[in-house]
Amino acid sequence: MEAMATAGQREAASGPGPVVADVLRTLSLVRPAADRQRMIDQMRELEDVKSAAAAKQARIAVAYDLATRQEQAAAGVPADELGAGVGAEIALARRESPSRGARLLGLGKALVEMPHTFAALESGQLNEWRATLAVKETACLSVEDRTAVDEEIAADTGTLAGCGDRAVIAAVRAAAYRRDPHSVARRASHAVNERTVTLRPAPDTMTRLTALLPVAQGVAVYAELTRHADALKSSGDERPKGNIMADGLVERVTRTPGGYTGIDLQLVMTDRTLFQGDSEPARLAGYGIVPGEWARKAIRGELLADAEPTGGEATAQAAGLGSNGGVNGGTGDVGIGRSGRLPSVGTPEGRELNVWLRRLYTAPTSGELVRMDSRARLFPAGLRRFVQVRDDTCRTPYCDAPIRHLDHIISWHHDGPTTSTNGQGLCETCNHTKETPGWAAKTITRQGQRHSVETRTPTGHTYPSTAPPLPGTAFPGVVAVPAKKSSRRRRRLRRRMKALKRAHKIRSWA
Repeated sequence: MEAMATAGQREAASGPGPVVADVLRTLSLVRPAADRQRMIDQMRELEDVKSAAAAKQARIAVAYDLATRQEQAAAGVPADELGAGVGAEIALARRESPSRGARLLGLGKALVEMPHTFAALESGQLNEWRATLAVKETACLSVEDRTAVDEEIAADTGTLAGCGDRAVIAAVRAAAYRRDPHSVARRASHAVNERTVTLRPAPDTMTRLTALLPVAQGVAVYAELTRHADALKSSGDERPKGNIMADGLVERVTRTPGGYTGIDLQLVMTDRTLFQGDSEPARLAGYGIVPGEWARKAIRGELLADAEPTGGEATAQAAGLGSNGGVNGGTGDVGIGRSGRLPSVGTPEGRELNVWLRRLYTAPTSGELVRMDSRARLFPAGLRRFVQVRDDTCRTPYCDAPIRHLDHIISWHHDGPTTSTNGQGLCETCNHTKETPGWAAKTITRQGQRHSVETRTPTGHTYPSTAPPLPGTAFPGVVAVPAKKSSRRRRRLRRRMKALKRAHKIRSWA
């Protein structure tokens, strides 16, 4: 990690101020106590320090927002645009996503109106998350009512000591309802407008598909899936009930057995992983890194069945690809074959999966994506696909949102060219933030490095962003270890890692 930092990955190069440096120096002197009781006391004290630091960050965020608004107003910025981009700046400074930064700014503003809750956060009686819960449950109230609820709860007197998340929510919600029942009722009636569906990665090549629905619809969907699962179980289906419900949900939504036939999955892997059984992981757009074996099963249609595929054995030969997948020597090709349609691959259930392969070319040293095959001949469409494959997710640091906009790094109205070098994938929020006065971006060109962009905020802080490595390449400063090593080499590496860990422990406890 230190090697990566020294390779230019540190943002905002200016070091901490003298006060913060003193705090960090004091913390560096803390060592685990000699007895177990004191160790627990130390952990509690450090938790109080974390809460106090969160309170200071909230106060600074509010002060920064106020100073920015005053400066923008003096510069003639329209009233409805004051404060634009502040949440994104806070997010970058706190190494958070832009949406999280906006919520943290909102938390700071609300805590100013709740002095007792703020005092409880400063003293460590509430952590940042439980203070956020208190703010969230009073969001529908006026400033006067929110202050009254804060006084009623008086969290700084210890009334919420020992309360878990649910207890805090219940206490604040009850006080809010007593203060203004009509606002709480209106909030519940308007909540239907917040219904949505989200997708988040989960461990082991799984995802969490979440739907926020009105209670009647949610209960109806669950009841139907339950009825469907009970009917199949009674007819002899041996799958667990939860599996049947999950499969039924996918098949009802996609109207396709298995759920992904005909959808462009954008699965990127090396030719070695596809054709030679290499263990180099692949990358699935919208999810992230997946094991090579899982990727091979995905294109053969084996994910939902334990049986071997019936038609996937001679895939490469049938497509005329050969064992190398059409690699040109010296090009650094990490693609997965020749652009074109493979014969449909049969599955145990008799379904047909249409598999297309597209060849990607990368620079041998840096892994920079330099070219790709495309069936499309229109330049904008091919360029869009190129940038989406290269960037994978929004290029703003700490933002993992899907790409929604293809952005000109140097804007088009400033004569920025429409090229892959001047293009980056951004989410909608980050693209709008970039247009706020004071924000700027430029491409950083370094020999042997993947596509890099430097974003500059209105305060002059800069944050670098480098395109993620494609399968078969490594992060800067990280030595890529070949997937397969001899048993003697693996034993040597394990001994070396154990020695490094022991040395690290000795330094940490010294």
